[in-house]
Amino acid sequence: MRVEKCYFCSAPIYPGHGMMFVRNDCKVFRFCRSKCHKNFKKKRNPGRIRWTKAFRKAAGKELTVDNAFEFEKRRNEPIKYQRELWSKTVDAMKRVEEIKRKRQAQFIMNRLKKGKELEKAQDIKEVKQNIHLIRAPHAGKAKKLEDKMVQKLQEDVDMAESS
Repeated sequence: MRVEKCYFCSAPIYPGHGMMFVRNDCKVFRFCRSKCHKNFKKKRNPGRIRWTKAFRKAAGKELTVDNAFEFEKRRNEPIKYQRELWSKTVDAMKRVEEIKRKRQAQFIMNRLKKGKELEKAQDIKEVKQNIHLIRAPHAGKAKKLEDKMVQKLQEDVDMAESS
């Protein structure tokens, strides 16, 4: 089973699905759904449309440069069937997929970390600007007034004792 990729959004197209457009120079464009086909007919650039894989990669929202992608390249070299080689290849494919998934997860976490740092800095700035909403304006003064009254009472008591 050969799975093709959509020209516009890079989604997988399974046999018997999607649409195909063949240009006069025999270039074949495959589309996963009518949305992609319509956008292609409107001569839209996939790299500038936000929901496409091309945009996500161009904007740095998706992992683009990684050694794991090197394994996915199509190699059209016929090789004599060997059971051992076949089983090793399948095991290697599973391992490569696992490594790729972990790296993508790490990439996403690093992207989210930057956003959290910015959000924290913005929160601190907002708290500094609006501290008067959190702390009552006379909160410190009440304590000072209380200390002054206690001091004054103490002085009055001392005066009364001394006379």
